[in-house]
Amino acid sequence: MAVLGVDGWRGRWVGALLEGRSVRLLDLADVPAVLAVPDVEVVGIDMPIGLSDGGVRACDVEARQRLGRAGSSVFPAPVRAVLGAGDYAEARRLSVETTGGRSLSAQSFQLVAAIRGLDDALGDPPAERVVEVHPELAFRALDARVCDPKPSARGQAQRIRALEPVLDVLDALADAPPRVPAVDALDACAAAWSARRIADGTAECVGDGAIDARGRPMRICW
Repeated sequence: MAVLGVDGWRGRWVGALLEGRSVRLLDLADVPAVLAVPDVEVVGIDMPIGLSDGGVRACDVEARQRLGRAGSSVFPAPVRAVLGAGDYAEARRLSVETTGGRSLSAQSFQLVAAIRGLDDALGDPPAERVVEVHPELAFRALDARVCDPKPSARGQAQRIRALEPVLDVLDALADAPPRVPAVDALDACAAAWSARRIADGTAECVGDGAIDARGRPMRICW
């Protein structure tokens, strides 16, 4: 059975449907469309799932530590209260009130609508086949030589080189949907590799085992 890796893209989602070595890139409108892709065993999605009620998630801290200089790619997940905010000012206020002083970065706020959509779509109890992943953890597990920023030519070449031994990444990129950026396509492919490891029971995860108020684990796997 196939697995699906998913990365956010301008209010939409790029999916990488992986079966064996073959991978097909998809342009998906929203989370319901992601969850509706048929015959998928595990969905690995690059988006926070388990959300803290009042503090920093241990998985975010551990992921940043593992990535070293690339740790800035792990945005601190907002606290759950922020999902109800109508604008950035309200989100910052709710974050400060809930955490006892920690505000919310503009980059993290840009993810709030996508996190809210994912949180709503997962339902209660949450869909266990949907797991939070982070592409940079996957890339560095695949090849320690991945070190340059992903928008650069060097960074993209390093990520393609890391993926080539495990899936047909060049064929996938050549047949990608129109306008899908290479950086998001490669992240989705890395998420798909993580999803395959999750399905096979060989994935690594960071986190302290905490579960959020809606029963979602606060962890990141690859």
